[in-house]
Amino acid sequence: MASKRNRPINLPAPYLKRIWLEPSRIANREAYPFCLPLLRDDFELSFDRAITIIVGENGTGKSTLLEGIAVLAGYDEAGGGKGYMTVDHSWALEKMGGQLSNALRASWLPKITNGWFFRAESFFSVARYLDEMAQKYPMGGGPPPDFLSHSHGEGFLRFFEERCQKQGIFIFDEPESALSPARQIEFLKLMRRMENIGHCQVIMATHAPMLMAYPNARLLRLTKYGLEPVTVKETDHYRVMREFCEDPKGFVEAAMEE
Repeated sequence: MASKRNRPINLPAPYLKRIWLEPSRIANREAYPFCLPLLRDDFELSFDRAITIIVGENGTGKSTLLEGIAVLAGYDEAGGGKGYMTVDHSWALEKMGGQLSNALRASWLPKITNGWFFRAESFFSVARYLDEMAQKYPMGGGPPPDFLSHSHGEGFLRFFEERCQKQGIFIFDEPESALSPARQIEFLKLMRRMENIGHCQVIMATHAPMLMAYPNARLLRLTKYGLEPVTVKETDHYRVMREFCEDPKGFVEAAMEE
């Protein structure tokens, strides 16, 4: 039965079609994450394309939303693949959005059990976990992946190349964190390969205008008022970068004087 469940499904992405909030499952509206303005009783989010990109300022709830979706999909809120437990939550001090999944409902067609949740914040822990598991349970006799012997950005890209091209749902929280502009282009090429495969659903939060501009993606801006469709040029990220590129020195001087 397990082998049948893991066989590729002959349907194109997206597989997660819609999520919505079930207010009756919220015990305390004042507690995090349910205190976030976006989580009104009528909150819902539909996915009509293989790639959905969410943008917004720090603190609006992007990471919280992705963590909730990830747990709903069966991943640990700290990141990793199905069944991975890369962080000991009993020692964790930070507040994370996994609790959100308790009040979320989802519509799938079909429910996909493969994929990955990538969080830039926990990449080191995930990479170390993969190396340790490969040493403990070697498969094929090869060496462990050893992602941490590369530069931060190279480790990110190598990880993406090796883990993110099979059928599944892939959730990326700020994957550009360690990527130079040239490496961001390499990541865009990877996303194109994932889209061309036809069996990869991507949900991504980013601050990088270059990643926001991915063709065919659904771009959504998250504010305290909720989610709304937006173009790259309408985002604050693009506006700030455009002003910087027009006059780098003048822009920085003016910004520091504000």
